Amino acid sequence: MTTAHPSWLGLVAALLTTAFVVELLRRGILREKFAVLWLVVSASGIVLAVFPPIAGWAARAAGVQVPANLLFFLVAVLLLLVSVQLSYEVSRLEARTRRLAEELALLREHVREIKED
Repeated sequence: MTTAHPSWLGLVAALLTTAFVVELLRRGILREKFAVLWLVVSASGIVLAVFPPIAGWAARAAGVQVPANLLFFLVAVLLLLVSVQLSYEVSRLEARTRRLAEELALLREHVREIKED
C-alpha cells in the first residue's frame, strides 16, 4: 500500500482562496455571510489536500468509485446553491430598489405640491 502524499497544488489553491477571501473581507468588499461559505470551501480544500485518503473514504461511503467524481459532483452542487443564493439576493435587491424608487417619486410629488402652495 502506498502512502498518500499531500496535494501541493490543491493546498496552494486553497490557501490562496483563503487569503483572497480574507483580503476581500478586510477591504469591506465581501460581506460576512458570503465569506463564511467560501472559507468553509477553502478549509475543506485544505483538509482534502493535506489528507487525501479522506476523499477516498468519502467516495467509498457515498458509493462512488472515483473520488474525483464525488468531488466534481459536490462542487457542482455547491455552485448550484451559490447560484440560487445569488439569484435570491438579486431578486430581493430589485424589489427593494423598486420600493425605494416609488417612495422617492412620492416624496418628489409631495415636495412639488408643497412648493406650489
